[in-house]
Amino acid sequence: MLEYIETLLSLTSVEEIWAHHCQFMEGYGFDRLLYGYTRFQSRPNLLDLDETVILSNHDKDYIKALIGGKLYINAPMVQWAWSNEGWESWGLVGQKLASGMLDAASLKVLELNRSYGITAGISIGFQQSTSRARGGIGLCARRDLSQCEVDAIWAEHQRTLLVACQLMHMRLSGLPYIPPKRHLSPRQRETLEWIADGKTVMDVAMLMGLTSTTIEKHLRLAREALNVETTAQAVLKAAVMNQIFQPTPEPVLENPLHHSSPRA
Repeated sequence: MLEYIETLLSLTSVEEIWAHHCQFMEGYGFDRLLYGYTRFQSRPNLLDLDETVILSNHDKDYIKALIGGKLYINAPMVQWAWSNEGWESWGLVGQKLASGMLDAASLKVLELNRSYGITAGISIGFQQSTSRARGGIGLCARRDLSQCEVDAIWAEHQRTLLVACQLMHMRLSGLPYIPPKRHLSPRQRETLEWIADGKTVMDVAMLMGLTSTTIEKHLRLAREALNVETTAQAVLKAAVMNQIFQPTPEPVLENPLHHSSPRA
């Protein structure tokens, strides 16, 4: 565990951190992971893909069906992780199934899962630093493991695996890694930074050597990119998403539906 932590702290990119975590979790029988987080969720308990970074080493066709096909909306354990803090065994789904508590949409998700050998695992909802942030991870076990076996593994190694997942989340959520639809251009970032410093549009125009009309255009495009109504909201959201006041340009997730670890 100490070696995992030391390596995790030394890594500087999302790709490296994610690959390292996937390898660590595979050693405990969890060979497929699905992780999502947003720093600025607009509406409670709703996984909005335009606001969310998705990382997974599941089969790409599965992620395309689950996320791209919006089946995640009715996935019981995805919704549990997005709406709760702590952990829950996927045995909960079996209990609901046996009690007839799952609707047709949820059953469709279970059918998809079974077709890809996704039958046993653990879901974790992360504690968040703000009311707008959300994060969770689904730990899918190897195909040869039953839920009872997974629960036994979890009972023995719960503290280690929880700490590993929480540290991974802390590292990833602290990096400036932005979904493409929410990405600001360098000019938009610079303009918002000057506004955040208390400068007026005329001040910013002088500082950047541009016209006031051009500054207004940068602010409008920034508001549109961040999906907010006012410049004050844009400054807040850009700050929360680590898009402004960064020493280097942030990496951008080209396609959150298909991003995966190198071995996927």
